[in-house]
Amino acid sequence: MKISPYLSFNGNCTEAIALYEKAFGTKANIELYKDAPAGMESLGPADQVFDAQLKIGHDTIMLNDVMTGDTAKFDGNIMIAITFDAVDAPEMLEAFDTLKEGGQVFMDICEVPWSKCFGVLVDRFGVKWNICQN
Repeated sequence: MKISPYLSFNGNCTEAIALYEKAFGTKANIELYKDAPAGMESLGPADQVFDAQLKIGHDTIMLNDVMTGDTAKFDGNIMIAITFDAVDAPEMLEAFDTLKEGGQVFMDICEVPWSKCFGVLVDRFGVKWNICQN
């Protein structure tokens, strides 16, 4: 069994993917609504994201733009937690700095009882991130 977060956006999924690709040094596989399976291509605007997968480490985050008539809302109940190994500390700091651009930092990187480096932020798309080092 595997659990993958699925983030939905209101027409700006491509922008979010670009930010996350930069933050985590990876590349997403993206399928637009215009390229969706037969019968599903009309569910959203042709140039928006029907489905995308972004591999971060050994895990995958799924992303899309909501279907026509739907609205995505991030209300703070869900947080994406990313845990970096100690040897990846520079990558962790770079990811945090990239994600905070245009967003809001709730807890800047600091030492806490369970981690030498820990921080919490909401990115400019409203996604809450918990960045931690093992």
